[in-house]
Amino acid sequence: MFARLGRWSFQHRWAAVGAWVAAFVVITIGGGSLVGAAFSSQMEIPESDSASGFDILDTYFADRGGSGLSGSVVFQSASGVDDPAVKAAMESLLAEVSEIPQVTGVISPYSEFGGQQVNPDRTVAYATVNLDPEVDEMESTKIGATIVEALPTGIDGLRVEVGGAALGEFEPPESELIGLAFAVVVLIVAFGSVLAMSLPIGVALAGLGVGLGGVALISNLVTVPDFATTLGAMIGLGVGIDYALFIVTRYREGTHAGLSPEEATVTAMDTAGRAVLFAGITVVISLLGMLLIGLEFVAGLGIASAATVMVTMVASLTLLPALLGFAQERVEITRWRGLITAGFVALAMLGVGIKQPKLALAALVAAVVVVLAGFAVAPLKRQVNHRPPKPIRESFWYRWSHLIQAHPWRSVVAGSAILAVLAAPVLGLRLGFSDEGNFPEDTTTRRAYDLLAEGFGPGFNGPLMVAIKLDSPDAAASLAGLTTALQGTEGVQFASPAFPNNPAAPEAALIQVIPTSAPQDEATDLLIERLRNDVVPQATVDTGATAYVTGFTAASVDFTRYLGQRILVFFAVVLALSFLLLMMVFRSLLVPLKAVLMNVISIAAAYGVVVAIFQWGWLSNIFGVEPAPIEPFIPMMMFAIVFGLSMDYEVFLLSRVKEEYDRTGDAVNSVADGLAATARVITAAAAIMVVVFGSFLLEENRVVKLFGLGLAVAVFLDATLIRMLLVPATMELLGAKNWWLPAWLDRILPRLNVEGPAHAVHTTEVADTEPTDDLVSV
Repeated sequence: MFARLGRWSFQHRWAAVGAWVAAFVVITIGGGSLVGAAFSSQMEIPESDSASGFDILDTYFADRGGSGLSGSVVFQSASGVDDPAVKAAMESLLAEVSEIPQVTGVISPYSEFGGQQVNPDRTVAYATVNLDPEVDEMESTKIGATIVEALPTGIDGLRVEVGGAALGEFEPPESELIGLAFAVVVLIVAFGSVLAMSLPIGVALAGLGVGLGGVALISNLVTVPDFATTLGAMIGLGVGIDYALFIVTRYREGTHAGLSPEEATVTAMDTAGRAVLFAGITVVISLLGMLLIGLEFVAGLGIASAATVMVTMVASLTLLPALLGFAQERVEITRWRGLITAGFVALAMLGVGIKQPKLALAALVAAVVVVLAGFAVAPLKRQVNHRPPKPIRESFWYRWSHLIQAHPWRSVVAGSAILAVLAAPVLGLRLGFSDEGNFPEDTTTRRAYDLLAEGFGPGFNGPLMVAIKLDSPDAAASLAGLTTALQGTEGVQFASPAFPNNPAAPEAALIQVIPTSAPQDEATDLLIERLRNDVVPQATVDTGATAYVTGFTAASVDFTRYLGQRILVFFAVVLALSFLLLMMVFRSLLVPLKAVLMNVISIAAAYGVVVAIFQWGWLSNIFGVEPAPIEPFIPMMMFAIVFGLSMDYEVFLLSRVKEEYDRTGDAVNSVADGLAATARVITAAAAIMVVVFGSFLLEENRVVKLFGLGLAVAVFLDATLIRMLLVPATMELLGAKNWWLPAWLDRILPRLNVEGPAHAVHTTEVADTEPTDDLVSV
């Protein structure tokens, strides 16, 4: 099938490219304009006290925001918030805010319901801004920007800030362009060819374009978070470049072995193409494992990410061989004009990624000039000379493998010790949501947070709500005792009197509770648990009132607990399915077991680094973050993505090792040959991913930084300590036992072949596609 697909795409290249262009037009352009996207920013709250409390809020207190997003306008005046000029300016502003579309209500500190929204010395106050539940992240950001533009000026001593993450500044990450710029450089160095470099990037971008268009359409069928496109872009770019890189590398090995471009394409598809399909399926399985969590928006995130990976994988298997049909022998030809132009294009993308438009524009203009001059200026038309490919068994990686295999126990102990040290902090992992105190200090969101903490105390940024359902109006008389009990609880700064929904005939009531600790502090989590387990049940027993501790801080605790209880099931199912697939592919019991265990160890080490920096605050000045809990969805998403990417490298490496072992039966040299044949491309792919993910450290958002660093560290460890150290060492220790499988299990397991047919061209003695020493020296 793979050979036929590769040959058809090569021979019918115009039809294959035309089909992809049509898919892009229909799905991305046509679907986007006719159907559009329906992303949702609402995070589903699992069944809990918070969910029950929000139901009461939505039913009886919709005018006070319900469970929709909200923000605040915080202001401070040295002359007091009751100063006539200050009051007039703020009332005018709040009236203007209330007229903004999708703002459902504004609770002013000057209104009858806003008495608690002014601090004791009446120098700091805030207004609550409630948003429509259907507002997404981009829309809420625009609302926040509109409020910022309307803030009053020219009043001495008045300071106004816009608070709340929902109204905070948010810019879609652009730093992935830094990784793309780096990818251009790495691929040119790895391939020594501009055209060979452009194929993986072009295929990845084509698959990404169609995939993200498909995600927009999927959002109309299932709940998909609005940040799914950012995540999809990260994953799609990573796997798209990886997959195309693997196939192009195998294609060039074939041409260096004397095959025609068509036969080299067919061979590459029948070997590396199989590994790409299997690796892609493994990534999709790991991402779809998020359906096990049982939350709609998490399931939508997994579906959207899996769809993007699937499309980029299909692009590598269909579009890439078609493009190879156009390129053919020109893959090996690089002219100076192309090399210099590629450098300027990379510089332009870097300029955009680091937000330096002048640099980007200058580089782009220079690239155009070189292209135009390249057809007239003789030196630019010359080809870049390359040294003939070096035999694989004379390469550094072949010697490295034998060095590791000569001292396997030392390598296993050293590699395992490093990973264990890095993973140690994960034992102190505390899941939870960081609060707005982790926003950059120069943002209005952070300034509003600090102003509230200064005027009202740190707990005011995360108030709790006690939502009460009354069996009868008479039960309202007992609520004074509940307020007294709440006020007397350790960790409570203030508990308001009960506010009924209808004073004449109350059906429900609301009590606001202000903790003494910040929303992200562990003390706040303990307070919520104490209120729910002890204080509230005791104060409401036999009163005809049912009370729930709710609010967004309490909901964060419930969400964290829910994910924490299910994440181990998610890990177990993904690992079990991956183990089963690897066992079917490699007909081995120990190889898949080692692969799964090593992947878990490398991911645990990445978790440990994340905990040390983002939770404990190590090197926080360097990374520009402050200590806070680790968002509960980060470990799950990191696991899904990194496990999938690491399986790419695992399959590509082990399929070559198995291919050599099946051909020679040599358990020692098959490892060295497989490592030497794949190490260069794995290193290049991993280097690109490390920079793509690591570039997210340049973003201001803490969660984006956390996610980027965790993925970068995990990929780096996987491609170095795991693939280049522990894998050859453990395979040397096990020898032929690597490929042992009980006969009874061999009979019942389906067979999946990712090594390709037995007659595939072998290039172990021919070449290590490594022309770049000359490229650097030319």
